[in-house]
Amino acid sequence: MSKAQGFSVRIFIPSGEPEGLRIIEKSNWNGQGLVFPRAQFAEARQRDELRRTGVYVLWGPGESGQLPRVYVGEGDSVLARLEQHAKQKDFWTHAVVFTSKDQSLNKAHVKHLEARLVQLAAEAKRAELDNGNVPQLPVLSEADAADAEAFLADLLLCLPIVGLTVFEKSKAVGARSRDLILKAKGIEARGQDAAEGFVVRADSLAVKKEVPSIPGNLRELRRVLVKKGVLQDAGTVYRLTQDYTFNSPSEAAGVLLGRSANGRTEWKDAQGRTLKEVQEAQASTS
Repeated sequence: MSKAQGFSVRIFIPSGEPEGLRIIEKSNWNGQGLVFPRAQFAEARQRDELRRTGVYVLWGPGESGQLPRVYVGEGDSVLARLEQHAKQKDFWTHAVVFTSKDQSLNKAHVKHLEARLVQLAAEAKRAELDNGNVPQLPVLSEADAADAEAFLADLLLCLPIVGLTVFEKSKAVGARSRDLILKAKGIEARGQDAAEGFVVRADSLAVKKEVPSIPGNLRELRRVLVKKGVLQDAGTVYRLTQDYTFNSPSEAAGVLLGRSANGRTEWKDAQGRTLKEVQEAQASTS
């Protein structure tokens, strides 16, 4: 597997307020992102960039309280669409808009980007999609499709920088020999502690029966994952149908065990060392 290449991102804050509108530009890319909280939409709508053709993502708390809710859209003038959503959609608290600095994106390009982003979010299953219909890919020439995919690749590198990881399908990238293992109640699961969270491998098992004292957030997250097909009924247990990223080792262990759990002590390596012991050993190694 080739090593990911480094890149630089410039974040400009016109107002001087770090939580306000931010302009994101990546090295060697003709794209540009504008991120802003809904509370500052009145200021953001004055920006000329929003009058360009572009693709955008709205996000906010989901109905379950466990996964964010997102909506993906596009427009010849993004501003016109955002003004509609400001009146008609209540859930979103933040927005990010991507346009091209040289205005090279056209309507077909952004329709392609919209369709691909919705597809990626549906596959990742890390958010509640507010899009009622799944948009279809437009018919593009081979060259235009390649341009749109290249733009998408850079766009996806910028999204985690603003805190959006819902378009990334989880993947345990390390060797299986480095897996941490959880065994209890007749189930076994394997996972890895990663930069984006704790990634549990596909085919890991989870208990079906929850203890009465399970915290509400874990109960609701289990329900959501069953509904999305991430946890699949496998008789007396659930089976994980894909690699999946949890916010922490404890959340992962709690979902799999159906109870509160300290992930730093529940997850162990092949030698029987807990994650806590592994991390402490790594921290003390020069």
